[in-house]
Amino acid sequence: MLKVWASIITGAFLLGSVQAVYAAPQDQSAPLGNLAPKLITEENWSAPQAVTGEDKIWKYLESKQENFQIGKSVDLKKQLKIIGQTTDEKTGTQHYRLQQHVEGVPVYGGIQTIHINKEGQVTSLIGSLLPEQQQHVPRGLTSQISEAEAIAVAQKDTEADVGKLGEPQMAPKADLYVYLHKGQPVLAYVTEVNVLEPEPIRTRYFISADDGSILFKYDILTHATGTGKGVLGDLKTFTTTQSGSTYQLKDTTRGQGIVTYSAAKGQPLPGTLLTSTNNIWNDGAAVDAHAYTAKVYDFYKNKFGRNSIDGKGSQLISSVHAYDKWNNAQWNGKQMLYGDGDGVTFRPLSADPDVIGHELTHGVTENTAGLEYYGESGALDESISDIMGNSIEGKNWLIGDLVTLSRPALRSMENPKLYGQPDRYQDRYAGTSDNGGVHTNSGINNKAFYLIANGGTHYGVTVNGIGRDAAVQIFYNALIYYLTPTSDFSAMRAAAIQSATDLYGANSAQVDIVKKAYTAVGVN
Repeated sequence: MLKVWASIITGAFLLGSVQAVYAAPQDQSAPLGNLAPKLITEENWSAPQAVTGEDKIWKYLESKQENFQIGKSVDLKKQLKIIGQTTDEKTGTQHYRLQQHVEGVPVYGGIQTIHINKEGQVTSLIGSLLPEQQQHVPRGLTSQISEAEAIAVAQKDTEADVGKLGEPQMAPKADLYVYLHKGQPVLAYVTEVNVLEPEPIRTRYFISADDGSILFKYDILTHATGTGKGVLGDLKTFTTTQSGSTYQLKDTTRGQGIVTYSAAKGQPLPGTLLTSTNNIWNDGAAVDAHAYTAKVYDFYKNKFGRNSIDGKGSQLISSVHAYDKWNNAQWNGKQMLYGDGDGVTFRPLSADPDVIGHELTHGVTENTAGLEYYGESGALDESISDIMGNSIEGKNWLIGDLVTLSRPALRSMENPKLYGQPDRYQDRYAGTSDNGGVHTNSGINNKAFYLIANGGTHYGVTVNGIGRDAAVQIFYNALIYYLTPTSDFSAMRAAAIQSATDLYGANSAQVDIVKKAYTAVGVN
C-alpha cells in the first residue's frame, strides 16, 4: 500500500550550547521549501512483462500519478528527469534519482529516488515533489536579474557583515530554481559565498530572480573540533613521495592522492607542502592528518568499495596549523583545515580519526544525498558524519574524545543526553539556532544507530543489536541510494528499512531491528 507523509523541515562538529534542548516542539517556517508530499512506498510493484529498462520507471510513476498530487494531464517525462542511475552489485537493486522541473526549470528540493530490486519490482520511492496546485509561479519563469547580479547580491551582503572578501574557494555560480518560499512558488537563484578570508565562510543564498532580494540564507560550513609520532606521541607509518633529495607528505597510492600542507603564519591555502630530508616527521599534527586521512580513505574503499569522497578518486587535501590557536577543523567543500587548538579546550584537531572521518564524510554526503545543512536534514548530515567517523576505529561510542581537554568528549552516541542532545524525537530542539539544531538533534539518529549496532532497551523498547559492521553498511546504503537533500527523520527511517531490506531481505531480523530502533527513538 502506498504511504504518503507530509514533508517536515524544521530548521560541523561544534561545541556551542543550545538552550531548551528538550523544549516542546514548536511550529516554525520551512525555509528550504517544505515540499509535499513526502512520498514513500513500501509495496512491490511489477511492470508489465514487456516493459524493460527506464520504461519501468515511467510506468510506475504513471500508475501512481494521482497519489503524487500531480494530475493525469501532466506529462511526467517533461516534469521529471532521470539524473542518475546506479546498480548495487551486492543486491542487484537498481537505484534511480530524478529531478522535478516546472516548464524546464528545476524545483529546489524536488528530488526523488526510485528503487527496483533484482526481480524487477519497484520496492520504494523516497523524496519530495511540488504538487500541481503549487506549480504556478505568479511572476513567471523569466528571470529579471542575471546570474552575475545574483552572485553580486550575495557577496555584497556577506561583505556588509565581515568586510572585503578574499578569493573564492570555488568559482561562483548561481543556479535558477523554482523555490517554494513561504508556501508560494517563486523563481530564485541559489548561490554560495565560499571564502577563507577574512575568515572561513560558506553561506548559501536564495536570491529572488524578480527583484534581487534575499529570500533566505544559511551557513553550510561543516566544522569539527578535533586534534597524532602524532600529537599523542604514538608512532605511525604512512606513505610519502620522494622528490629528488627530499620527501613530500604526499601519498599517490590512494585515488588521485592524499596531500598534507602547513598553513602556519596565515599562509594562503593550501599553504606549504610539507617536506623532510630524511623521511622522519616531527610535526605531530601533520602526521595525524596525513595518516588518518589515509585511514579514512581505506575505510571507505575496503568497506564500501568507494574511491575517495566523490567515488572517483578525488584528491584529499589537508592543511594543518590553520589560523592562530584555532579550536576547529572544517571541510570547506574543497579541502580539510585543522587548527592547533588553544591548549585549554582542544589539542590539535587532527589527532582524532573520529574527527577526520566525520569531516570527510561531509564530503561524501555532499557528493551523494546532498543533505541540506539545516533542520532535520542537517541533523542527519551531522549524524551520518558521526556514525561513519566513529566507525572507522569503532573503539567506543564517543565523538572527539581524543581532542577535548575541557570535557571527556563532544558527544556520546550511546547516551546523547550526557552532552545536551535529545535521545528521542519527542524531545528535539525546535528553534532556529545552530541552523535549526543540526548539532543537537543529530543525537536522535545517533541513538538509533547505536541501538541497531549494539542493542539495548530504550523508553521501553528492547532492540537486539546486529553489530556495528552490519549497521554501518545499512546507513551507508541509505545515504548514497535513498536519501535526498531535504530528507527528514521519517525519510531516514524509511531509507534505513529499505536499505536493510535490500541487504538482508524484507522478513529479516535486521529489518525488524531497524524498525524497533527508530520506534524506540520516537521516529515513525
